Amino acid sequence: MRKTAMAPLTAMLMAAGLVAPLTAHAADLLQIYRDARTNDAAFASARAALDAGREKGPQGQALLLPTINAAANTVLNSDYYINTAGATSGQQFSRDFNSNGWSVTLTQPLFRMQNWTQYKQAEFQVAQAEAQFGQAAQDLIVRAAQAYFDVLASQDTLATIQAQKAAIAEQLAQAKRNFEVGTATITDTHEAQARYDLSTSAELAAQNDVEFKKTALQQLIGKAPDNLTPLAPKMNLVAPQPSVMESWAETAQKQNYAVRLQEAGVEIANREVERNRQGHYPTLDLVSTYARANQNGSLVTGVGFEQKVATIGLQLTVPLYAGGAVNSRTREALANQEKARADLENSRRTVALAARQSYLGVTNGMAQVKALEQALLSSETALASNKLGYDVGVRINIDVLNSQQQVFSTRRDLSKARYDTIMNGLRLKAAAGSLTEADVEEVNRLLGG
Repeated sequence: MRKTAMAPLTAMLMAAGLVAPLTAHAADLLQIYRDARTNDAAFASARAALDAGREKGPQGQALLLPTINAAANTVLNSDYYINTAGATSGQQFSRDFNSNGWSVTLTQPLFRMQNWTQYKQAEFQVAQAEAQFGQAAQDLIVRAAQAYFDVLASQDTLATIQAQKAAIAEQLAQAKRNFEVGTATITDTHEAQARYDLSTSAELAAQNDVEFKKTALQQLIGKAPDNLTPLAPKMNLVAPQPSVMESWAETAQKQNYAVRLQEAGVEIANREVERNRQGHYPTLDLVSTYARANQNGSLVTGVGFEQKVATIGLQLTVPLYAGGAVNSRTREALANQEKARADLENSRRTVALAARQSYLGVTNGMAQVKALEQALLSSETALASNKLGYDVGVRINIDVLNSQQQVFSTRRDLSKARYDTIMNGLRLKAAAGSLTEADVEEVNRLLGG
């Protein structure tokens, strides 16, 4: 009897689109993810930020390397007037002449502790940029999967409502026939009509939600999404490995990209304290200069000259007093150091909590999926029994309508539980800092309905 009862239900679901064969042009999760990597604006921004952050390395290294500067000048001296014996007598004359020159100066830092510390800071700034990009890459996977399954879930809801509406319509027609022949009251017709009207309203809301979810996915991949491949009707969800929640929490505290980002921030803050304290330190540079100057005349004799000078030496600079700025910046750096340590601890606690929540979401979700699968079988059996009872007069119309509602609600809840369990699995790996495209491929193998 169960198989006989499920046949018309399956037909209605196929007509509504909840159970349907794949189309030739359906897109799967892996394709959507790769489209997102190419077109998502937020990920493009993260990629550019990584390129910019990596430049901190060469900038820090440049502080230890020599600098070379060139300078040049040319001056036209014109209309010079000279009175050699006073304002009223003596020889008077004027001359025009040009003077020019150029120089090249090389400066090699020999002892600049601030530069060395800033160079070490740059290494951790690069590490920060890479951690930020790693976090963005994992976030993209989660966002793409969430948008993908949001569309599927909204489509499932719409298809469920449409199938339910079709079933109610069938029940409404039967109630009207029974009323006409006198085997049922007008109440049965009114109850079925009320359920039908409610399902019509719910259908409109579900259609709007499908379009909204598709628009969200379009924003991610930069184009209108194709038909999406649904989950396979029969799929095996795999429990997390290792199967110990605290192991995932410990891994998250060590490997999560947000933690890596804050760890690099602590190292930067530590060296910022050192760098500001080193503002009191003297500096020593090797300075070499080559200069050349010439002048094609002079004010007195009118004879020009050419000069070439090459120098090399050491330049020692000793800071004596800067108005208290060095001490103030050091205190500021110490406060930021404490903040960075607190941020790191907060990050570790946050990711550990996220790992625990995701782990429980996976394990409890798997149990919920199994329970809902059994509940669906039971609900379908109960619906078949109520329909039979209604036909023979031992059940009333409201019993059939309630059974139909239970079947479709259970089917919708089962669909949502599957999506939530898969998403929690992805979030668990993201919390542990191990979410990659290989995990997308693994989830993609669950598709194919």
